[in-house]
This record gives sequence, structure tokens and C-alpha cells, in this order.
Amino acid sequence: MISLAGRDILHGWGKFTLTGLGLGLLIGVTLSMAGIYRGMVDDAQALLSNSGADLWVVQKDTQGPYAEASSIKDDVVRSVRGMPGVGQAANVTYLTQQVQKTNGDEVRVMVVGIEPGQPGEPAYLIAGRQLTRNHYEAVADIKTGFQLGEQMQVRRHNYTVVGLTQRMVSSGGDPMVFIPLKDAQEAQFLKDNDAIQNDRTRTAANPAFNRPGVPGLLEAVQGLQTSSHNVNAVLVQLQPGWQPERVAEPLRRWKHVQVFTRPEMQEILVAKLIANSARQIGLFLAILSVVSAAIVAFIIYTMTLGKIREIAVLKLIGTRNRTIACMILQQALGLGLIGFTVGKIVATAWAPVFPKYVLLLPRDAALGLLATLLICALASLLSIRMALQIDPAEAIG
Repeated sequence: MISLAGRDILHGWGKFTLTGLGLGLLIGVTLSMAGIYRGMVDDAQALLSNSGADLWVVQKDTQGPYAEASSIKDDVVRSVRGMPGVGQAANVTYLTQQVQKTNGDEVRVMVVGIEPGQPGEPAYLIAGRQLTRNHYEAVADIKTGFQLGEQMQVRRHNYTVVGLTQRMVSSGGDPMVFIPLKDAQEAQFLKDNDAIQNDRTRTAANPAFNRPGVPGLLEAVQGLQTSSHNVNAVLVQLQPGWQPERVAEPLRRWKHVQVFTRPEMQEILVAKLIANSARQIGLFLAILSVVSAAIVAFIIYTMTLGKIREIAVLKLIGTRNRTIACMILQQALGLGLIGFTVGKIVATAWAPVFPKYVLLLPRDAALGLLATLLICALASLLSIRMALQIDPAEAIG
């Protein structure tokens, strides 16, 4: 049985190998799609881990700061720090935008405003140092392409890269750039100069804010328009021994904010934020599986058609139908093994080229191998049925 399948493969090894290579590229795309989904989930988990937070305090009735817009006052952090069980708490802002390099190129990043030494700061650096000044310094992920000492422009100001970190990305895979909190508040919440001037003119023309008998009122209102005291969230680290929900419940009740624990935030990111992308990738994987099965079935059927006389001779000399069926099945499985090997190699080779992180897990590779062999086995049934219906008389017809 093995000899028959092996000899037939050796007889047409060129066609068989080229077919396996073509199938391998299709399997490589399938493995890459699974890796893209795994990478999206890993990006979401990395975002939570890199924040260093146990609780996220955000605007009430929102799911921010990653899934929805969230804006709270930056003085909320003082009351959060006074709650039982809170070890550390720090304000943080998140802003996704195009950052300009000195050579004019742009890169899409998530700009994160942090308080140095507090939750939200990069956990580790691969070069340089952490932020030490309150203005115009930045720590960038190496995926941004920035180098130490290079200048970047965020809104109206230039920042010097003083540190480089790695695997600091948003849920969408955009690399992060960390700048001081005050600068980030200005970049996110403040308006441009023309808009500020127009607001001042409107305010001065409003009798309610420009009363002759109330000196200083107009200046106070205009000062509020040119300053920002909002942040997107407060990151909270708990004291040892405290349960997250035990600390979160009093915050929700008395501080009029929304508080998420790590499992709840992970549920938002994975089950809600990337749910549509996951369904789309799943549908694409199903389509690729059907296409792969159709290609294997067509190839094996074509190869069987080319051996009608040989199969008739085998039947004429008394070869059992089981032996003929096993020969065709082995050819299909051999084609699947070649295709999977090629697919695994090419998927591993081109994974770093993708703009988003592609995570190829051994478990997915094992499931892919089993699925490939199952698809090939099912695809061979049509050829086996046709082979078993061949009349032995055709050997001498």
C-alpha cells in the first residue's frame, strides 16, 4: 500500500511538489490570519499589563479610556489616593495621532501623558532613561522608528527622545510615545491659537462675563479657557492584600466615577473592542478552509483521473478496493503534509513584515496541522469513490 502511493508520487514528483507549494502558501495565509488575531489579543493584554494598574477610574457611564472617550478632572486623583486600599494613583491621558519627525515623515502613535515615577510609566527601557523633566521630553517605543536624541513634534511643541522602550502598544497596535502629563493635557484638550483668540472675543462680547461692576471676571473666565485640568483616567495600584472589587465599590458609590478592574477591562478590550475584527478573521479562516478543501479535492481528483488505466489494472490483478482507497488517501495526506510544512515556514518568515504584531502559537500550529490533514482526508473521498467505480475491463479496453 505504501509502495503504491510512494511510487506514484515519485513518478509525478514535480507536479506533486509544485502543488504542495501552492497549497502551502494558502495554508501560510491561514496561519498568518490566526496569528493576527492572536496578536490583537496580545496587544490588548500588553496594554493592560504595561499600565501597571489594578483599577481604572474613568468618567461615569463610559467604558473608557481605551474603548470610549473619557474625561475627568485631574484633582480626582487626590480623593482616590485617600481611599482605603489604594497604594498609588496617577493621572493619565491617551491620544492617538500622527507624530511628525524632523525629516518630515509622520508615524501614527498613541501619545500617553504620564506622571514620572507613577503608574502608567514604561515598565522597562532598552536604551536611555525615563522622563525627569516636566516638559518637552519623550520616551518612545522602538516601533516608532525614533532614535535617542531625535526630535518629534506633538501638536505645537517639539520633544526630545530621551528613552526607548519595547512592546508598548495600544489595543490597535499603534506604538506608544510617553510625554509629561501637563504637555499631554495641553496637546489633547487645549485649542489652537486662533480658536483661543475667537473664544476670547466671544467671551468679551458676552455681557454676562464682561460686567462693568465686576472687575477680574472676564480675565478669570478667559483663563479657564486657556488652561486644561482634564485627564482620561486615573490608574490605581492597590496595597498588598486588598481585593480590587472591595476598593472599586466605594469609589463608584462616593466619587461618582466608573471603576473597572483588570478582568473587566480585559473583557472590554477583547470581547467588545476587537469583537468585529475577530468575527471577520474567523469568517476569512472559514473561507480559506473551504477553498483549501476545494483545491485539494480538485488536485487529487485530477491525479486519479490520470491513473484510470493503472487503477483498472490493479483491480484486474485482484487488488482490493481498500488498498486502492488507502493509496489515494495517503497521497492526499502527503500533499497536506507538504503544504503545511511550507505554510508554517512562510508564515514564520513573513510574520515580522506585517505592520501589526503577528503571534504564531504552537497550539495554533498543531490545530492547523490536524485541520489540514482532516481537510485533505475529506477532499480525497470524491476521488476514492470515483476510483472504486472504475471497471477492470478498462485495463484492456
